Amino acid sequence: MRERILGTLTIGQAPRPDVTPIIDAHVPPAVRRIHQGVLDGLSRREIDACYAAAPGEPALVTRLEDGSAVELSRRRMQDGVQQALVALDDAGCDAILLLCTGTFDGLHCRRAWLIEPDQVIPAMVAGLVGRRQLGVIVPIAGQIESESGKWQALARPPVVAVASPYTDPPATLLGAGSALKERGAAAIVLDCIGFTERHRAALQPLDLPVILSNAAIARAVAELLAL
Repeated sequence: MRERILGTLTIGQAPRPDVTPIIDAHVPPAVRRIHQGVLDGLSRREIDACYAAAPGEPALVTRLEDGSAVELSRRRMQDGVQQALVALDDAGCDAILLLCTGTFDGLHCRRAWLIEPDQVIPAMVAGLVGRRQLGVIVPIAGQIESESGKWQALARPPVVAVASPYTDPPATLLGAGSALKERGAAAIVLDCIGFTERHRAALQPLDLPVILSNAAIARAVAELLAL
């Protein structure tokens, strides 16, 4: 049987040691991985010059190779993401997983299956929660508005709170989750690829279902690439 190849594309710098163990836990080991980042090889000064978000502009947040976090312009990232997709497609990837839950318009691949979490997770979650109230935790305050459109499949608008997987301690995340529960949330989505199992564990005292975006999308990719 022909070898399957999965490309992973972070809007930050690859590899992502916080995320790849979650992918590896679900995707068959026989599937070869190619990890790439839009910001690979760039200095912080070069990143700011090319991709920094202007005040009030829709922004995304990601992790750099040194572990630090950076906010990026969603608009300015679009071309960089598309160019990286072309490179992974040309490298022979059967599927390419975008390691970002932010929304992009018009991304495409010539041959590979492109898996965009913002196209998969909202629909899946809408089917799971039905008419129950969903709580969403985003990494930066600006995403409360800029990423709200992707939740239109829900029967009722989500309640949203902010906590960063990169810079905030577990107590901040638990506080955000507690606020959502007080507002009626029956389940919580951690809406950033940077959230990991330790963040889900931090919300255990709430006794609510917690959906980890990268684990959910990794399971979906595993089904697509099942051997």
